Amino acid sequence: MNTINKKIRMWLFFSVCIACFSANAKQIAIVIDDIGYHQRDLDFLTLPGQLTYSILPHTPYSQVFATRASKANKELLLHVPMQALNGKALGPGALTLDMDKAQLQQTLGTALASLPQVRGVNNHMGSALTQQSQAMKWTMEVLKKRELYFLDSRTTGLSQAQNAANFFGVENIGRHVFLDNITTADQLQFRLDELKQKATDHNFAIAIAHPYPETIAFLRKALPELTQQGYELVPVSQLVQRKYIQLAQAQGKTISAR
Repeated sequence: MNTINKKIRMWLFFSVCIACFSANAKQIAIVIDDIGYHQRDLDFLTLPGQLTYSILPHTPYSQVFATRASKANKELLLHVPMQALNGKALGPGALTLDMDKAQLQQTLGTALASLPQVRGVNNHMGSALTQQSQAMKWTMEVLKKRELYFLDSRTTGLSQAQNAANFFGVENIGRHVFLDNITTADQLQFRLDELKQKATDHNFAIAIAHPYPETIAFLRKALPELTQQGYELVPVSQLVQRKYIQLAQAQGKTISAR
C-alpha cells in the first residue's frame, strides 16, 4: 500500500510540474560568459530578469561580481577554461590535455573552492579538451561530488562532455545559440530570433552571450520585449530541472506500458 501511495504522489508531482511547464511553455535561459576580467562586467548585473552569469576563475573581478550577483539572487556558473584546438591562451585555472587526473581535479577543485556560490559549470573554449572522454570523466567526477550541473557550451560538435556527465549521473544540458559571435545589431537580432524560434519549437532554449558593450545595449532593450512576447526568462538550473522531470515522466510511461 505504501508503495502504491508513493507512486501516486510521484505522479501527482509530475502532473503538477508538467502543468506548470504548459502554462510557461516558452522558457529561455541566457548565460553571460567570460565574466571577471573587467570592471564593466558588473554593469551586466543591472540588466532585467533572471540572467545566468558564468565567471572565469581567479580573475580580477570574479569575487566582487560573485558577491554582488549572489546578493541580487542571480544564478552563477564557473566558466572553466579548457584547452582549445586553436591554441588560444586560456588564463588561470585552465584544464589542459597534458594534465593527469590528479592535476586536472585539483585545478578544478581549487577554482570551484574560490567561487562557492556557483550552481554549475560550463566550459570556456574547450574544443580540444571536451572531445577527450577521459578528461571529461575526471571533470564530471568532481562535479558529481559537489552536486553541480554541467552546461556544455558546445564549442565542438564532437564534445564528449554530456556523455561523460550521463555516465557519472551529473545533471547536464547543452547550449543552443551563441547570441553575439557577431555584434552588429542585425546579427544580434537574427540570433535572438533563432533563439525564440527554438524556444517556440521545443518549449525551451539556451543562449550564451558575452560581456560586450554592444550586447548589453541590445539586451537592455530586448529582454523586456521577450516577456511581452510570451517568453519566460529563467535561470539555467530551472531548465536542467525541467529536463530531468520530463525524462522521469517519459521513463514512467515506458514502465507503465510494459
